[in-house]
Amino acid sequence: MKTSLITKNDISRKYYLIDSENQILGRLAVKTALLLSGKRKVNYTSNVDNGDFVVVVNAAKIAVTGNKLQDKTYTNFSGYPGGLKIKNLERFLKTRPAEVIRHAVKGMLPKNKLGSRMITRLKVYAGSEHPHSAQKPEQVK
Repeated sequence: MKTSLITKNDISRKYYLIDSENQILGRLAVKTALLLSGKRKVNYTSNVDNGDFVVVVNAAKIAVTGNKLQDKTYTNFSGYPGGLKIKNLERFLKTRPAEVIRHAVKGMLPKNKLGSRMITRLKVYAGSEHPHSAQKPEQVK
């Protein structure tokens, strides 16, 4: 029996909708990363980007456990002296809630060109409205 490998012509992509209201951030990121990478598909091949599109809504209503709202920090360094900016999760959720989920999912994807292509198929929205209803996304629990 031969092992079948897929090519770019064999790829079929679907849209999935995930409601992140009251879901734990890390567990949501794992589900999303698996869908983006295509690891749930039968014809998964590690060197081919055959993942699906994922639409995440209600990013502002994400839940975390413990004291992560005050303790978890996001850092950004400009490269200049005194250019280190540190924000905690609570402040980051108020200003840019979509970026919290995008940052968590990006850390779970491959650190190469495939991972860069996968993260572009992630669509995150702070509210419950999204413009992807024409694609008929399938609800993920």
